[in-house]
Amino acid sequence: MKPITRTVWILSLVSLFTDMASEMLYPIIPIYLKSIGFSILLIGILEGLVEAVAGLSKGYFGQLSDSKAKRAPFVQLGYSLSAISKPMMAFFVYPIYIFFVRTIDRLGKGIRTGARDAMLSAETTKANKGKVFGFHRSMDTFGAVLGPALALIYLYYYPADYINLFYIAFIPGVLAVVASLLLKDKKVEIVAEKKKLSFFSFLNYWKQSSSEYRKVVLGLLFFALFNSSDVFLLLKAKDAGLDDTWVIGIYIFYNLIYALTAFPLGSFADKIGLKKMFVFGLIIFSLVYFGMSLTTNLYAIIALFFGYGIYAAATEGISKAWITNISKEKDTATAVGTYSAFQSIIAMIASVMAGLLWFYFGANVTFFVSAFATLLVVLYFLGNVSSAKKNRR
Repeated sequence: MKPITRTVWILSLVSLFTDMASEMLYPIIPIYLKSIGFSILLIGILEGLVEAVAGLSKGYFGQLSDSKAKRAPFVQLGYSLSAISKPMMAFFVYPIYIFFVRTIDRLGKGIRTGARDAMLSAETTKANKGKVFGFHRSMDTFGAVLGPALALIYLYYYPADYINLFYIAFIPGVLAVVASLLLKDKKVEIVAEKKKLSFFSFLNYWKQSSSEYRKVVLGLLFFALFNSSDVFLLLKAKDAGLDDTWVIGIYIFYNLIYALTAFPLGSFADKIGLKKMFVFGLIIFSLVYFGMSLTTNLYAIIALFFGYGIYAAATEGISKAWITNISKEKDTATAVGTYSAFQSIIAMIASVMAGLLWFYFGANVTFFVSAFATLLVVLYFLGNVSSAKKNRR
């Protein structure tokens, strides 16, 4: 079986185009919202609510994908919703409409996530799962390099012209939708369930899942509780003396390192085991956060962002590959969706906790607490979770 199949290539290109569109706008959405009268508090509430919607919908639509034994329609609809939300941001200025548009974008992510990862998993074997998921993350993250870079270039020539950026971002969004139409579901011997699913019915999967799945996901969620938004790392870079352009530049640098190393680290994970690679990534994360708590040196912070890219490459795709390895094929989208739903909610809590720690105790304590907690997660995985080499099919 070829490691990188036609379906993997299509899904990877779709993710590249979509991330290119999303990340083109990521640095400027807060600036744009402030320019039309949003307060920092309102921006925080808005983003928290839409992320909660996206998180919970991942579980529901993942289970729905499994129950219908369909993947492609969910992937296509999810990417389509995210694409059409981009130009809509330019039309609306009232909070309720902005919330509606941002919800459409995040709902699209919720609809597609479980089905997409299940589709990727179906293209793998025991020997190449890390490679395939690593390749997808690499392509996806190249979009996160190209998007902000294009935004920087555009804003250099047309400062504060945010409206046209929303229209420009629609172009790669459309390319993603067109590419997704090339996807086709495999003929699988799974009997589609006709029972009606409630929005929270995916929670039942937690009780039905294997003890191995629960052990792995509990470890992942505990780590997520101390893995706050990348915004805090960017704020640290800002405090070290970087101006806004260079802050975006270091964000691009981090994504470039992530994109360049995700595929080779995924391939290496197939040789040494997914668990070992994930633990390696956690150790790098802990070192980066310890470093952030100890230094304000600009060059040291740039070096730490290099390490942060390595951490992301060693964990993000690997965690999804690991979960699909320990779930049954008929439940793959549900397993990924359930984890992603919990993870999204925990991530929101993590950023609130980090914000409170930063406000009351300062940046150094915030990073130190995350670094120390991550070492506890490393010990948990080493002592309580099997090596994740077994692929249950």
